[in-house]
Order: sequence, then structure tokens, then C-alpha cells
Amino acid sequence: MWQPRLCRRASSYTSIAHCIRQNYEGDWSVIPLRSPAGEIHPGRMINADRDACAFVATPYLERCPYFRQVLDSFRCPLRVVRLMRLIPGSIIKEHTDLDLSFENGMVGIHIPIATNDAGKFQLNRSVVLEAGSAWYLRLSDPHSVANRGSTDRVHMVFDANVNDWVKALFESAMAQAGAEA
Repeated sequence: MWQPRLCRRASSYTSIAHCIRQNYEGDWSVIPLRSPAGEIHPGRMINADRDACAFVATPYLERCPYFRQVLDSFRCPLRVVRLMRLIPGSIIKEHTDLDLSFENGMVGIHIPIATNDAGKFQLNRSVVLEAGSAWYLRLSDPHSVANRGSTDRVHMVFDANVNDWVKALFESAMAQAGAEA
């Protein structure tokens, strides 16, 4: 488990409003940490198309060694990485991210950094995402989020290509789940 802490400089960064405005109400903002090489358009820095192939650290990530350390522990090809903040009273409406499933070759990982007990993540059922943990979420299924708490909800969210390391991790998790059943 990672220590749920923000990069000391991250709080001074200017975040951008999430570009798919119809998917949320309130304030959902993003700081891009990895983006397609050469990309400067904010919307494309946080949501790369499936065909993008070269991804690089943004200046924000370059200034956050702890975030780099966390990301380096994932031995798979990382694509877009971003900090996503949902302020109190805001919601992310139910939607799907069609490309993000193990079966389609790309996984979405959430690492909660700051959260609260009144935050609600719905994905086939209510999912409690504890700060400092890492979660594969099959985001090609309908999902939504509501921050009903009094503090910001901040997650590091990244997309990664499935490789042998990811496959072995999933096989191990499935075997463990089967042994516990």
C-alpha cells in the first residue's frame, strides 16, 4: 500500500476542468501527469485516443518524485496518468469508458489519494476505495461517482496497456479470490 499523500507542489498547480462537461455536475478537475508525446491541448492531454502510442511525463509529474515512484511500481506500459479532483457536492454522472477493460487490452487503475466516507463510487455496486490502495475498475461498465462529503476527493487515475505483468497480476488475484471463496 502506498502512503496517501500529495506531491508537496501539486496543491499549487492549476487544474483544468474535465473536458466532457455533460458527464458531471459541480467541479471535476484534472492535472495531467502523463500525456501523449507533444500534446499541449488540455482535453487531449487527459483523454488520449486509443491509437496514441508514445506517452511522456508532463512537467507536473517531473516535479513529483513520489508520484513517479508509485507509477514505476507498475511494470506495464502506462498511457495517460492524471490527478482527478471532485469537490464536495459534485457528481460524475453514469457513463462508460468503452476502451477500459482487461478484455479489451487496456486497464483503468484508480489510486485514491484523498477521500472521505461520504464519497460513493458506483460500478455494478457501491465500491469503497480506500486512500493509498490501487484498484482495477472495469470502466467499460456503467459507473458514477458522488462526493457527498465535506472534503475533496482526489484520485491518481491511469490507463495502462495489458501486458504479461498485468496478466500475471490478474491471474494471481483470481486464484486468491477462488481460494478465499
